Amino acid sequence: MVNIRPFKAIRPIKNLAEKVASLPYDVLNSDEARELGDSNKYSFLHIDKAEIDLSKDISPYDPAVYQKAADNLEQFELEGWLGREANPAFYIYQLTMDGRSQTGLVVCTSIDDYTEGKIKKHELTREEKELDRIRHVDVCDANTSPIFLTYRGKEAINALVDSWVKENEPEYDFESFHGVEHKVWAITDSYILEDLSAAFKEVPALYIADGHHRTESAVKVGLKRRAEYPEAGPEAEFNFFLSVVFPEEQLEILDYNRVVNAPIEADFLDKISANFDLEKIGEKAFKPEEAKQVGMYLDGSWYKLVAKTDVIPNDVIGQLDVSILQEQILTPIFGIEDIRRDNRIDFVGGIRGLSELERLVDSGSHSVAFAMYPPTMDDLLGVADASEIMPPKSTWFEPKLLSGLFVHDLESK
Repeated sequence: MVNIRPFKAIRPIKNLAEKVASLPYDVLNSDEARELGDSNKYSFLHIDKAEIDLSKDISPYDPAVYQKAADNLEQFELEGWLGREANPAFYIYQLTMDGRSQTGLVVCTSIDDYTEGKIKKHELTREEKELDRIRHVDVCDANTSPIFLTYRGKEAINALVDSWVKENEPEYDFESFHGVEHKVWAITDSYILEDLSAAFKEVPALYIADGHHRTESAVKVGLKRRAEYPEAGPEAEFNFFLSVVFPEEQLEILDYNRVVNAPIEADFLDKISANFDLEKIGEKAFKPEEAKQVGMYLDGSWYKLVAKTDVIPNDVIGQLDVSILQEQILTPIFGIEDIRRDNRIDFVGGIRGLSELERLVDSGSHSVAFAMYPPTMDDLLGVADASEIMPPKSTWFEPKLLSGLFVHDLESK
């Protein structure tokens, strides 16, 4: 069973929601964020990436950046752009992209559920990224960006959510980045709040879909607060963190493609043919249609690669397409072993399309590109259930949850 609870959100006033809501801090660099922030004083990027309001030469990890984030959060409230709810609530957050909708519940989840393994992970985190969000959350005394969680859907939960959506008008309804429609409903009825909390007690586990660094950071700040305020009880707000939970059957993982900047040897295709059936497609882009297929773009041509049966392991990690590419091409041919730190490889989310792979190779910035078939939700949940770790850059979720629609105050300052 997992523990969720309603919370008193800090959120935009209705007519500013579209202007406040921003892309997540970790999908934009400082220059991109600065450009968006300069043209929109309401953008939540002024809080989530507060370096945009300071000198361009300042490090995004400078203490002044975190203090600026806290100051801006306070200022947004003083200006009346963000308001505080008087009573705890759950929120329904529905995102629709290309005709496909996913409907999640915005809640607070328990740091104890995470430390006890009831909220499961599938990725490793990097210390410097953790420290960044720890400092941000600590100084702001708030979770400013939600964790994207999933679970094996329950009919009772879906029925409660669907009924509320049908019978009530949304608080927010707007279209934003990449043509995604965002709708939000507030659930304030005490009976529905109790029913939803009780229904989640029948859910054995939650899974992190996206936001491993945010989760680790939120939990570590919560544990830090426990040490600072030992007299606070288990219901203290800092024992919980902001999350949006979606039933797994509504989610879609997009491809997370690879581009390599390394010399191509004369026998490159022969080496690939040893472990893949290789077919030259030509100029028409080849997007893998099923698992164990890879599209490769080289010298203006696309190739279809199909992994031979004898190179496909049986284990839950080894059989993933990104693992096969790693073990049969990236490591033995290019010598790329640590893809998180090797500067000869970059990654392109599927939202940007195969044309971006072509552009990078044709421009000469990269020598070859690989179009991947994405893992399934069953793959992700299976890895997490086995307490294993997915290879880096395995999953790309779309649409992205926007930041700024919900802030959770830790109420410890």
